[in-house]
Amino acid sequence: MKLLITGICGFVGQTVARGLLEIIPGLEIIGVDSLVRPGSELNRRARSALGVKFFHADVRSRSDIELLPACDWVLDAAANASVVAGLSQPGASRQLIEHNLIGTVNLLEYCRRHKAGFNLLSTSRVYSVAPLASLEMEVDKEAFRPRSDQSWPQGCSPVGLAESFATAPPLSLYGASKLASEVLAAEYGSAFDFPVWLNRCGVLAGAGQFGRPDQGIFSYWLHAYAAGKPLKYIGFDGQGHQVRDALHPEDLLPVLVRQFDQPSRMPEPALNFGGGLASSMSLAQLSGWCAARFKPRPVAADRSPRPYDVPWLVMDSRAAEQRWQWRPKKTLTTILEDIAAHAEANPHWLDMTGG
Repeated sequence: MKLLITGICGFVGQTVARGLLEIIPGLEIIGVDSLVRPGSELNRRARSALGVKFFHADVRSRSDIELLPACDWVLDAAANASVVAGLSQPGASRQLIEHNLIGTVNLLEYCRRHKAGFNLLSTSRVYSVAPLASLEMEVDKEAFRPRSDQSWPQGCSPVGLAESFATAPPLSLYGASKLASEVLAAEYGSAFDFPVWLNRCGVLAGAGQFGRPDQGIFSYWLHAYAAGKPLKYIGFDGQGHQVRDALHPEDLLPVLVRQFDQPSRMPEPALNFGGGLASSMSLAQLSGWCAARFKPRPVAADRSPRPYDVPWLVMDSRAAEQRWQWRPKKTLTTILEDIAAHAEANPHWLDMTGG
């Protein structure tokens, strides 16, 4: 099988590529990356050592994609994955849409030409901000928890957000671009008869990730904490009670292999893949973990709200468990310890990777 992976030099792309090469006999991977992210050149060298054929290409460029060799599947792991992306500078919004949506269109046209299957790594940020922000919260052990006695929105429960949760705007420009990509992928698959899988991932985390304050928060927080860089809790009264769950990309491998082996000719609905309640943690709890792992240090408070932020976002992946008999295997403690060890071995990681 020939597999084209976009974003091959990002954390998710390189992790999935390495894992699939170990699992699928005779797999040939074509890797694509624009190399615009600081640190991506490091992963390019690592992928070359594995025998991945690399193409320096930008998914936004139709001509770049048209020059790529034919493959059997496309795994789209390229994205501008920040929820506040597109808001800061003139033209940034267009760049975001061109990368996340027009890039998807170019890849879908590639799949149409070559009759290749398409597998999209989407995001939990396709879910609506307003009903999430309006959930009634209480604080338990330095973390927000939804009150159990409230009237729950459809698709939301104490175990997290299911696929039936609202996807109406506002989502963020990032979330809207990924939701539009899901819809277009399903339409292309149906219109041109090629298989499509849509996988909505929660917060992906692990050692070697390029963390930033607005992206890869678990990796960023641990590296910044270990390096003594300034940290602050933003919004929600500056207490760090907001909660996310974490998933390691390696836990996606069994599902991806099965999806490549069992191509559906009619696109199935998107499914959630997240760490779930057992792998969720607030920023304040993460600081407590870091204090025990490294040494205690202060964290500043910034009560100013951040656009599109929500107090609690945990993925309910029970539909994926039923469809694919899937559950994440890496615990949150294992993920954090791996990142901590990487931070100790690479004290200048954030400087090298633009964090």
